[in-house]
Amino acid sequence: QVELVESGGGLVQAGESLRLSCAASGRTAAMGWFRQAPDKEREFVAGVTWVGTTFYDDSVKGRFTISRDSGKTTFYLQMDSLRPEDTAVYYCAGRATNDAIFYTSANRYNYWGQGTQVTVSS
Repeated sequence: QVELVESGGGLVQAGESLRLSCAASGRTAAMGWFRQAPDKEREFVAGVTWVGTTFYDDSVKGRFTISRDSGKTTFYLQMDSLRPEDTAVYYCAGRATNDAIFYTSANRYNYWGQGTQVTVSS
């Protein structure tokens, strides 16, 4: 079992930046960031494969950047040009196994962090 711990959330104004971190207690395969706004389903934001290939939802392309450290136990989400619609609880998630494809469905992920609140005011 791998534990994930997020940090870095907060309250910012529109146009500002935040950097989220996710520390894993062990190695995982693909990792992703998801978010969930009130009364909405959890949605994929960004992800990275074991070999470093990145994926983004269209709503954040060009504004968010996912990365992971060389030890592959900590990964980050740099969020620039934040918008009020980015307001949500952000979760990091990990898969236990390497796969031929990258999954964007939350139910494909084995490990989850506790979430960190990101609030963007207009």
